[in-house]
Amino acid sequence: MTILDSINSPSELKLLARKELPMLAEEIRHLIVDVVSRTGGHLASSLGAVELAIAIHYIFDSPRDRIIWDVGHQAYAHKILTGRKDRFPTLRQYEGLSGFTRLSESPHDAFSTGHSSTSVSAGLGIACAKRLREDPGHVVVVIGDGSMTAGMAYEGLNQAGDIHKNLIVILNDNDMSIAKNVGALSSFLSRKLSTKKLQSLRKDFGEFLKSLPGIGDDVYQIAKRSEESFKSFVTPGMLFEAFNFEYFGPINGHNIKHLVDILSNIIHVKEPVLLHVTTTKGKGYPPAEKNPVYFHGVGCFEVETGARVTTGCKVATYTDVFGDTMIKLAEDDSRIVAVTAAMPEGTGLTRFAEKFPDRFFDVGIAEQHGVTFAAGLAAEGLKPVVAIYSTFLQRAYDQLIHDVCLEALPVVFAVDRGGIVGEDGPTHHGLFDLSFLRSLPNMVVMAPKDENELCRMMKTAICHDGPIAFRYPRGSGTGVEPDMPILPIPIGEAEVVADGRDVVLLAIGRSVHEAMAAREQLDSFGISAMVVNCRFVKPLDSDLICRLAMEIPRVVTVEENVLQGGFGSAVLECLADQAVTGCRVERIGIGDAFIPHGPQRRLRSLYRVDAVAIVETARKMFDEREKVELMQKAHS
Repeated sequence: MTILDSINSPSELKLLARKELPMLAEEIRHLIVDVVSRTGGHLASSLGAVELAIAIHYIFDSPRDRIIWDVGHQAYAHKILTGRKDRFPTLRQYEGLSGFTRLSESPHDAFSTGHSSTSVSAGLGIACAKRLREDPGHVVVVIGDGSMTAGMAYEGLNQAGDIHKNLIVILNDNDMSIAKNVGALSSFLSRKLSTKKLQSLRKDFGEFLKSLPGIGDDVYQIAKRSEESFKSFVTPGMLFEAFNFEYFGPINGHNIKHLVDILSNIIHVKEPVLLHVTTTKGKGYPPAEKNPVYFHGVGCFEVETGARVTTGCKVATYTDVFGDTMIKLAEDDSRIVAVTAAMPEGTGLTRFAEKFPDRFFDVGIAEQHGVTFAAGLAAEGLKPVVAIYSTFLQRAYDQLIHDVCLEALPVVFAVDRGGIVGEDGPTHHGLFDLSFLRSLPNMVVMAPKDENELCRMMKTAICHDGPIAFRYPRGSGTGVEPDMPILPIPIGEAEVVADGRDVVLLAIGRSVHEAMAAREQLDSFGISAMVVNCRFVKPLDSDLICRLAMEIPRVVTVEENVLQGGFGSAVLECLADQAVTGCRVERIGIGDAFIPHGPQRRLRSLYRVDAVAIVETARKMFDEREKVELMQKAHS
């Protein structure tokens, strides 16, 4: 029997002797590697935070004490220690555990996460609520160094230091050069300076100095500056001291004894605290330690070697096609620059960055800044391409309106992961972009049906003198080879990809292929379906759509986007504006709900945005007599 076998809650963890904790960390790592090798997930980050999770739950009392894991992709050990060990093999599977923390999943998950840098703000809100309820419980926030590149984290720190709420922020530093002074001295000082006795002595001595008649305040300020100068010499914490946080660290985040010691001390500090720990991404699993970028978010792999488990599909992903085409276009146009928000690998820009280092900008996890930064580039005559996941573009909505669209600056938005994403779930599905982008004045919105059309839309975007966006899905393309040379598409021009006489299927993006599959199935029922690849959500090809709606008065719109304000809504508005009557329109898309995590194909089926749903919707537009007549006609 292993130590982990006996742990089903934090209360059982607290029964262990301290000397047993390192072995428990090894067992948790083994479980994480084993499960993630089969489910995929965020491996490197979670392996690096195992000792931290153990130490936090060993000292604090969850769920009375609220623990927030920024982003949540480093919280696998936390899940295992809080009653979800037996369900951990269901990680990221449909109806299984989320890959992030979710309020609805466990009382030990203090906040739902998935996007970075929200933890300090949420933690401060929880701390304020606790104080108003006179709840003595602690609030612990764990935030990675990457998340500290976002302005929102500092907004939270700024307010927390100003109102002096009891908040403990643990900076899990696994990459930044912020911690040059790591070593025995800084670790020793942090553990000693954080003791309850010394903190009390410090406070009393400060009050004594200030009480000295005539000179008290001056002497106190000199003493305070001396302490700060000493701490700044041996630690990198003055930035956080400036926010009125008590800073401790950096200490080794894999030394459980030191972690437990310092957490036991700072639990008594009655003001905002920042504990700086340094960890190694992928700790304990050599392939992840050697390649933490790849194992940050990884698919299935072989545990023994770390090698990817191949699916047999050799078709390039849309992301890869985008990255390759960016290089081709940039070779011919020196105005083109690329902007990403801490996602060069995920957005396919790694090779671009290597080839054009002076024309590549990674702004960190700062989407708002990234969009306005791109607007500044465009204002000076460059052609910035902002490569960003759909779900992360949501974070810069005001910048889209105020800094790009208001002056119609020619910023290009390459919106990756549009539509259903899969196992990362509701925080990562790109299901709102068609709606929020098409509402913006001066914005052009496109979605390609295949790789070749993606390339052509990229050329279209570069040639366009104004804000323009194209969205494309996660995963492999259709296997279509791009045409050379790459030719732009006239703005607002749709194409009829299959003729028909009984029903019109208006589709956008990858939904065109679902519509084509549905067309074949409808043919077996005697229904002849026309398929239109609309290509543009804004502006629509209103002349074509209105003409077809009058000729074939049964129209089905298909999109992998929320129905509210999306492509189907645009078609309805178009028909109403042009006073087209007598046409029945049915819309297929995502209803008024957030979509859970699970395989893309299964989710498309469950939420009825696949070929089967199109067939059923189209058939319901005919009454039983018409269905019989169509079948007879088909077999005559």
